[in-house]
Amino acid sequence: MLREATIKDRQAIAELVYVILTDMQLPFLKGKTKEQIVNLLAETITDPTYRYGYKRGIVEDIEGTVAGIAFGYRSFDEEVIDRPFSKTLQAHGLLNERLFTDPECFPDEWYLDTICVAEDFRGRGIGSKLLEGINLQAKTTGAHKIGLCVDHQNPKAQRLYERKGFKVVGEQVLSGHNYHHMQKVIA
Repeated sequence: MLREATIKDRQAIAELVYVILTDMQLPFLKGKTKEQIVNLLAETITDPTYRYGYKRGIVEDIEGTVAGIAFGYRSFDEEVIDRPFSKTLQAHGLLNERLFTDPECFPDEWYLDTICVAEDFRGRGIGSKLLEGINLQAKTTGAHKIGLCVDHQNPKAQRLYERKGFKVVGEQVLSGHNYHHMQKVIA
């Protein structure tokens, strides 16, 4: 069942966000354990204004288990979405650290920041279902297009996005990796 994320989902969300962060090979991860990072994320997910705040996401719930997540925000929110995580890092003595350093959004879009399906649930169409669900989430914010970045090294994901109506509109480098920026106009 596709539904809005809740605070109760924070641990499962944090675990799936961690998968994405490790795939991105972010410099922030160096010198920290998975447990430390997941705990920092889970703590901050309770803030609805955070990039991965529960109010910004949807989950696919299968019999009480979070099988997949999708999180996004309007491009004009990009400058503020990581402030809650900065506060969490400061509270834990991790001063001058940042999770993300590069801007990701293109102007005037609802940006799909993260989509991830739990390993045990892959191959069941959950990614497609989440992509369909974000259309409604983006529409409710007044957005007319959805943007996302897909790593050049992930052609399978790019094909899925293309099947769902996304087109490459630009290129970006995020944390030293090359990405296609894709967009889809929503009705």
